Amino acid sequence: MNRHLISAGDLTRADALLILDTADELAQTATRPIKKLPTLRGRTVVNLFFEDSTRTRISFEAAAKRLSADVINFSAKGSSVAKGESLKDTALTLEAMGADAVVIRHGASGAPHRLAGWVRGSVVNAGDGSHEHPTQALLDAFTMRRRLGRLDGLRVTIVGDILHSRVARSNVLLLSTLGAEVTLVGPPTLIPVAVGAWPCSVSYDLDAALPKSDVVMMLRVQQERMNAAYFPSVREYSRRYGLDGTRMAMLPGHAVVMHPGPMNRGVEIAADVADSARSTIVEQVANGVSVRMAVLYLLLGGSEARS
Repeated sequence: MNRHLISAGDLTRADALLILDTADELAQTATRPIKKLPTLRGRTVVNLFFEDSTRTRISFEAAAKRLSADVINFSAKGSSVAKGESLKDTALTLEAMGADAVVIRHGASGAPHRLAGWVRGSVVNAGDGSHEHPTQALLDAFTMRRRLGRLDGLRVTIVGDILHSRVARSNVLLLSTLGAEVTLVGPPTLIPVAVGAWPCSVSYDLDAALPKSDVVMMLRVQQERMNAAYFPSVREYSRRYGLDGTRMAMLPGHAVVMHPGPMNRGVEIAADVADSARSTIVEQVANGVSVRMAVLYLLLGGSEARS
């Protein structure tokens, strides 16, 4: 594996499978009375979050602590960043503290890549702007493999605000590497112009895509990243691209429903669908800890984990 995890596109098929297989082994520790492993004792992991997060930050913190690492949580609010400190100066401060790994979430696309050039430790991208979120894609792939037994040849449909979704980008890159067929579905205004260069197909008709899907992943409409009207109304969007019970019945019997969260219940996904037995949403959160443990273990677990 590389020293950093910046993009899902940086992972070879062997790298990705190594992470998923390691996560499988580490997931077994969650059932033990004592969930801690001594693997990263003496190592320091810094969670550097410039954007609000609940699941991802807590998941990385839990992962690092279960591997016995020391964890420093750094929030931009209330820090020197709020006083105008640059990302580089913040990075040099972390370097002086002896951070072995920095997990960064930032509103600017490319921030983790810049950070990787300034620190000696490993950098893990926990979401940068509308660019990527590689560990989310890994935990999604891990969840699919656990539920459906395979990734090769799996037909995955990702629905919604593709334009602003770092989750969609990372999933397309990772799942295509792992042999899955990805179809993106959404209004034309929420499909990126450059999508033609992505290893996936595009459809604007959700009803046509559902019967051919093994997995359907619903994405939230990211109003906070929008500076224009991308569709007539929330009600109209939900009518055409929301997953309700009627639409879920169009899926094959084995198919599962996913969502990276946070959900807008009643907009892109109905409450009864989110809470159904076919939904993996709660599993995705639990699996996130195992996958992030695997990433930190492989990046920091010693020279044998690095190429």
